Amino acid sequence: MIVCVTGPMAAGKNAVSSILTDAGWASVDADELAHEAIVHKTAEIIAAFSQEAEKAGVRLTKADGSLDRRALGSILFTDTSLLARQESIIYPEVNRLSDAFVASHAEKNVILNATVLYKIPDLMMKCSAVFYVTAPYLIRLIRAKKRDGMTWRQLFRRFRSQRKLYRLYTETGIPVITIRNTGSFSELRNETEAAVKQITKNT
Repeated sequence: MIVCVTGPMAAGKNAVSSILTDAGWASVDADELAHEAIVHKTAEIIAAFSQEAEKAGVRLTKADGSLDRRALGSILFTDTSLLARQESIIYPEVNRLSDAFVASHAEKNVILNATVLYKIPDLMMKCSAVFYVTAPYLIRLIRAKKRDGMTWRQLFRRFRSQRKLYRLYTETGIPVITIRNTGSFSELRNETEAAVKQITKNT
């Protein structure tokens, strides 16, 4: 069984993933897969955005020849069509890497820890369920401030960008089970175990 563990910033996705890992699940972070995919596709990315980089006066590579992701981001986030172009290069590779991970852990249930897995339909459709981790806004805000060191303005912007996250997952047609992270770690473990029982009963 493959389950997507997701939720808004600082809700507790990693905590839920660790609980499931302790219970014997195999876990992979989709962000890490994306970073690996970028390394694999660096030459293709540079070729795809060389003209835009030249126009913007931006150098896409660092001194060691690796991709300067911050420089690339300065181009991508000015135009949604450019971001979509990058995703069309990266996401098929993320899909391939995740397939390889699942195949190498065929004897285990698998967690895909990801915020925006809904953007990769081929991978999303392999999931039996979505565990959507949530927590009150203020609690998440305080956690994120302590953890990430962002400015309040950056945090508010990031939180605002994720307002529709739950709806986007319900639109995939995959069962979405909410895990509320509002109390202690033991309470979160109980919530997680209940979610596993629910999806196991329905599959």
